[in-house]
Amino acid sequence: MADIINLLAGIAANDPLDELRGHRAQAKENAQLSFEALLEPADPKSVSFRDRYAVAAFTAGLLGSTRAEEFYRDLLRDEDESVSWAVAELLDEATSPAGTAGPYGIFESAALAEENVPGPWLTAAEATAERLGEKLTAGLEFAHLLVLHPRDSRPGHLALLLEAGWDEDGIVTLAQLVSFLNFQIRISTGLAALTDAASATADPQPHQVDRSEGESANETDDADDGPASARVDEALQAVGDRVKTYPNLHRPKLFQQGGLGWVPWIAPVAEADLSDDQRDALIEAGRAKNPYFRLLARDPAALKARTLTDFDIFFNTTDGLGRAERELAATAASRLNGCLFCASVHADRATEESGRRDVVQRLLDEGIGLKSHLGDRVWDAVVDASVALTLTPQSFGVAHVEQLRAAGLDNGDIIDALSCAAFFNWANRLMLSLGEPEVLNAGK
Repeated sequence: MADIINLLAGIAANDPLDELRGHRAQAKENAQLSFEALLEPADPKSVSFRDRYAVAAFTAGLLGSTRAEEFYRDLLRDEDESVSWAVAELLDEATSPAGTAGPYGIFESAALAEENVPGPWLTAAEATAERLGEKLTAGLEFAHLLVLHPRDSRPGHLALLLEAGWDEDGIVTLAQLVSFLNFQIRISTGLAALTDAASATADPQPHQVDRSEGESANETDDADDGPASARVDEALQAVGDRVKTYPNLHRPKLFQQGGLGWVPWIAPVAEADLSDDQRDALIEAGRAKNPYFRLLARDPAALKARTLTDFDIFFNTTDGLGRAERELAATAASRLNGCLFCASVHADRATEESGRRDVVQRLLDEGIGLKSHLGDRVWDAVVDASVALTLTPQSFGVAHVEQLRAAGLDNGDIIDALSCAAFFNWANRLMLSLGEPEVLNAGK
């Protein structure tokens, strides 16, 4: 099978960029294995091939990737032509206003209310929902949430999926699928821009987006513009303790370096019940103690490929970008997506690798704009690139490549930076959609 990321980026085998991707051979191989685990598994179990391809085509359309949408719609058409057309119609309903960009979302913390960005929600039209069926419709609405409203995720969204016929294993697969596509399509966007920069055929001006409209918290106080609260409450009541809501959890109020834990909304696999395949997928035995990884172990093939992709992108330092800058890219993507947990962990690591605690904290405190001013050309270029790649649709282009090169980064370094930012568009969406952060040792 052709390498899907290369295919979407327009990169031929043995192209110089493909050779550079080979410097992270484990990441390249396991990104492909992630595609196979999530889109073409040997046993699809409770999530049919039709539904996997429908979610993929819909997600690609939301991300603005024409090439990826056509690729996944071709797979879907082979399964069900009627559903392919229904997904296209739903994408028409879901199209964001021109000139605006996600990620949208309302922070639960009042201290972050000035950064709230209300955005359009999707509820499938009745006729479309009838053609797709209740389960797939719920899955596509969940995909819309993860792509455009990741920080609006709440326990009730998982209750809605359970009510629509998804089981816990299927929910993890669905979250992995949508989140993986956010990585796959964003890294292919970045690689395509590198190709354009080499040929100098693209517009060198960056695509500008408007994130100012509706940023005031006064326009909406919470996420009630999403699924009706009565509908969510009914679903939570109906599923009972299958979804946990943690009314007394000590939630973080601001972005911070370190000091956070994470709790799941649906049950992880109990440590004593982990199968041999699930333990193997953890890669590191100690992860069996972590509820996040035990939850992802519900789809062991996807977890294993994801973990090996992660390790190679962030810890293979035989060449390429420095560790501090890799952690900085992860922090910037997480800050924009609103993932307090991921931003906490990777800001802490960026400080550990660089010794620049004050600069890292300034990124957390001041937030993300379209142009960063951290006082370092490399750091500013890495943050700007990470932000451009994280916006939906992505605005990363030739101008960002040139900024990175002007800061002294070569193509291998740039691929590292883009891989780190793209990967955290995968990690953030899993963390945000399946659970939430808590402050460790709160009150002590």
